[in-house]
Amino acid sequence: MDQEVKNLLEENIRISKENNVLLLKIRSTQRWAQIIRIFYWVAIIGVSYGAFYFIQPYLGNLLNIYTGGVSGVNNISDISKNLKNNDQQMQDLLKSLRE
Repeated sequence: MDQEVKNLLEENIRISKENNVLLLKIRSTQRWAQIIRIFYWVAIIGVSYGAFYFIQPYLGNLLNIYTGGVSGVNNISDISKNLKNNDQQMQDLLKSLRE
């Protein structure tokens, strides 16, 4: 075999091995990116669901007030009375904690 052809063949093999290493690194990076993307979307969906779960009672009350018509006015007065009662209970609790 001619020396020039042999050198070209060895260089081709060396470059092929380097390419293989680089391609394996690229594939590994793509896998990790896909895993992180999956966790990202799971976290977004989970936080959204959790926020809705905790806000749902307030949204239900708000919907009842708007759809209740005249009884909604009664509900608003009931809410204000409950808030006053809760305010008094909070003040009593704070006083007991100070003592």
